Amino acid sequence: MILLVDVGNTNVVLGIFDDSSSEFIANWRISTDSKKTSDEYGIQVMQLFSNNKLKPEGVKGVIVSSVVPNIMYSLEAMIKKYFHIEPLIVGPGVKTGINIKYDNPKEVGADRIVNAVAAHYIYKKSCIIIDFGTATTFCALRKNGDYLGGTICPGIQISSEALFERAAKLPRVELVRTPSVIGKNTVYSMQAGIVYGYIGQVQYIVSKMKKEMIALGEEEPYVIATGGLSRLIYEEAGCIDKIDLYLTLEGLRLIYDKNKE
Repeated sequence: MILLVDVGNTNVVLGIFDDSSSEFIANWRISTDSKKTSDEYGIQVMQLFSNNKLKPEGVKGVIVSSVVPNIMYSLEAMIKKYFHIEPLIVGPGVKTGINIKYDNPKEVGADRIVNAVAAHYIYKKSCIIIDFGTATTFCALRKNGDYLGGTICPGIQISSEALFERAAKLPRVELVRTPSVIGKNTVYSMQAGIVYGYIGQVQYIVSKMKKEMIALGEEEPYVIATGGLSRLIYEEAGCIDKIDLYLTLEGLRLIYDKNKE
């Protein structure tokens, strides 16, 4: 088994890939907390293994991508102590098969690289990858595997939290898609504004990015969405071709295979 770990600003996503059956057999999401010790993370992960009747000694490799440097010491120490494995960390020097065209390739978040690796391998075409996380990222990937760059926006939860905190009379509301955009009360109006406003942002950025990529000679890009909030946006936006919730884990597995020697 291979343990795949994607560290985001809000959550750490863990996946187990069984190379004997070539399929994902478990995945979990825990809170990102830089104050946790290696043992606290270890206890949590061991409990997840136990609940799924998985044995830690069955893990023969671990790969980690992270956009949260403060958590890495505890996480690496946990992996070494509880799995007795030196983890592969996605970063400079790791083979990905992706040609990064950023001004400074080291600035590209590990999660964006991992998503691009998976999209290039699975879809084999020009792609726009949207990752709905703490931040929402839009990444442009050419058919030949060139990573062109992209756009980084505040995530929908960050935007809604800012509204609650800065407007004294506005309540905290659940993020749901309302039947119409014209609200008849404050909660309904806020839900419509937050969700449909975000859908409009997605539609506009995808449209602009498609035009720029086509101008470079690419075919019309295939639009892939991933991340926990992708389903909220998918149906109404109309510009997303596919939701792939395993995209990041698949990218980690592919990078592990390229570097396991």
